[in-house]
Amino acid sequence: MQQVPYGSVARDKALIRVQFTRLAVITVCLPLLGLVACIVLALLYHYSEATDTHCMVPNYLPSISAAISLTPERYIWRFSIGLHSAPRFLVAAAYLSFYRRRFSRRLTEQLLSVLTFLLALSENVGLLLLTYVSSDETYSVHKSGFILFIGSSLFHMMCTCKLWSLIAKYSPSAEEMMSYRQKLRLFLFNGCFCLLAAYFYKRHNTDCEAGIYTSFAVCEYLVVLSNMAFHMTAYWDFGGKEVMVATPPEGKRF
Repeated sequence: MQQVPYGSVARDKALIRVQFTRLAVITVCLPLLGLVACIVLALLYHYSEATDTHCMVPNYLPSISAAISLTPERYIWRFSIGLHSAPRFLVAAAYLSFYRRRFSRRLTEQLLSVLTFLLALSENVGLLLLTYVSSDETYSVHKSGFILFIGSSLFHMMCTCKLWSLIAKYSPSAEEMMSYRQKLRLFLFNGCFCLLAAYFYKRHNTDCEAGIYTSFAVCEYLVVLSNMAFHMTAYWDFGGKEVMVATPPEGKRF
C-alpha cells in the first residue's frame, strides 16, 4: 500500500518515503519508551506521590495515570503521544483502504470495516484526552478519556479479529494467518487483564487492602503493552509496503 496522490508514482516527486514496517516500529516504540521512562522516573524520584492512594495502605508500583501526572513525567508522556498519534490516524486510514479493497463486493464486511475505522479514531482520541488532561488536573475528564480509550480499544480489537478471521479463512498466505492468530491471542489476553484490572481496582476501593493497587497497576501495564503489541501486527499486514508523500507533476497542480 502506498499513500500517494492519484496518478503515476514514477512521475511524481517523492518528498518522504518510509517503509511501512519502519513506521510501525516507530509508532509503537514512542509510547513504549515514554511509558517505561515515566514509570522508572516515578519510582526513582516520586515514589511516595506515585504510589499513594486515598486508602493510605502500602503499594509498590504506580498506576499509569499516577505516573504520567507527575513532573517531568507528564511532559515526556505528552511528547511521546503527540508524536505517536499522527501515524496512528494514518495507519487507521491504511487499514480502511485495505479492507475496502479486500471486501469490495461484501456490504456487511464493508460496514464492519468502517466501524473498525471509527473505533480506531475513537481509541486514539481517548488516548489523547487522557494524556493531555492528567488525573490531578480534571479527574472526570481524564477518567472519561480512559474509559473511551479502553472501550474503543476492546471493540476495535474485536472487530479487527472478525475481519481478519474472514481474511485468513479464504487466504493461502501464511503471514495473514499468523497475523490473525496473533491478533486473536492479544485480544483475548487484553480482555482478560482488563477484567482483572477492573476487579483489583474495585477491590482496592472497597476493601483498601495493602498491595491490591499494585496488582491493579501490573494488570494496567499488561493491558497497555498488549494494546501496543496488537497495533504492532501492522508490521506483518503491510510488510514490503511504503508510505509516500509526493508532489504531483506540474500539469496536476492547481
